[in-house]
Amino acid sequence: MINSIVKDRVFGLDLMRTIAILMVLFGHCLWVFPESTRFLYQLFVLFGFFGVEIFFVLSGFLIGKILYQLYLKEDFSITSVFYFLKRRWFRTLPNYFLILIVNIGIALMIGYSTPSLWRYFFFLQNLKVTMLPFFPESWSLSVEEFAYIILPFFLLIIAALFKPKNKSLFFLFTIVLLILIFFCNKIYYQNTTTNTTIDQWNLSLKSVVLYRLDSIFIGVFCSWIYFNYNSFWQKSKNILFVLGILFFGFLFVGIGYLGLFIETHSALWNVFYLPFVSVAVACFLPFLSEWKQEKSIFLKPITFISIISYSIYLLHYSVVLQLMKNFIPLNSQNQPLVYGFVLVYIVITFLLSYLLYRFYEKPIMDLRDKN
Repeated sequence: MINSIVKDRVFGLDLMRTIAILMVLFGHCLWVFPESTRFLYQLFVLFGFFGVEIFFVLSGFLIGKILYQLYLKEDFSITSVFYFLKRRWFRTLPNYFLILIVNIGIALMIGYSTPSLWRYFFFLQNLKVTMLPFFPESWSLSVEEFAYIILPFFLLIIAALFKPKNKSLFFLFTIVLLILIFFCNKIYYQNTTTNTTIDQWNLSLKSVVLYRLDSIFIGVFCSWIYFNYNSFWQKSKNILFVLGILFFGFLFVGIGYLGLFIETHSALWNVFYLPFVSVAVACFLPFLSEWKQEKSIFLKPITFISIISYSIYLLHYSVVLQLMKNFIPLNSQNQPLVYGFVLVYIVITFLLSYLLYRFYEKPIMDLRDKN
């Protein structure tokens, strides 16, 4: 199965997706280790956050490429919008609703209170306020789903109002406008709240749809550059790659070294930090989107993890990890037991994710492609 898939994929983007899901996977299992101020522990604390941010920009880049070509190729109409959404929803919704129902069953089984569950069926759990602790990783899926809806409909409405002659520049104008709108939402947040703790920032800003959609649209903006300035895209890929490394070095080390914490620099965190992370991720896209690999010992494992990454994301935390936390007693001071727990967690997650992909996600995707 992997052999037939490999030839149609971009290795660099698969690597990007694989790194992202592994960062999320390992970042979420830190609770089994004693809390520490050591650098390695703090680095893993950040992994879950940065993994999702990579997904946002990469997702924006990929859907931007699809939508941009669709927008230019034909008379962009409501039919075009629904065609785009149908293909997206075949990709995302079946898995999401299945695992949502599984999570509801688990919550009922362990006696967990689940109020306002209807919000999760419409991706409203974190539209403008902090979401409930139930199925917490679904916050990022709400951001992506609203991006899928807002972008094509915004293009359609603005195009109907202004009748653009240069559709490529109009696409760019629309993306920049959307980025500015959701960037300004963060300015509004900064001016209307007194957020001075990282926990509040994490729940009330970082995980709320109305403040996060610009991360997806920065990826879409990159797709426009890819098509319209491909020579620049290719010539600058090494420079931008190095720049991305420097940006991440600043995010991992520089902010702490300079003492730029939210308690003293709330505007930096509330307004500029998240867009800067998205730009840092975007710097890797030119290099990785051009990285083709036909023969490598890493090719098949990277491709395998990439294609089951969505299933991993849905299953790893609220299903696998939460059930293990509830039914397996663990002493965090017993290191062999802790490492064994993590190994079992990873094996179970990969096994269930492969089964979900092989017998549910892939058949639905095949059905989509046939139609």
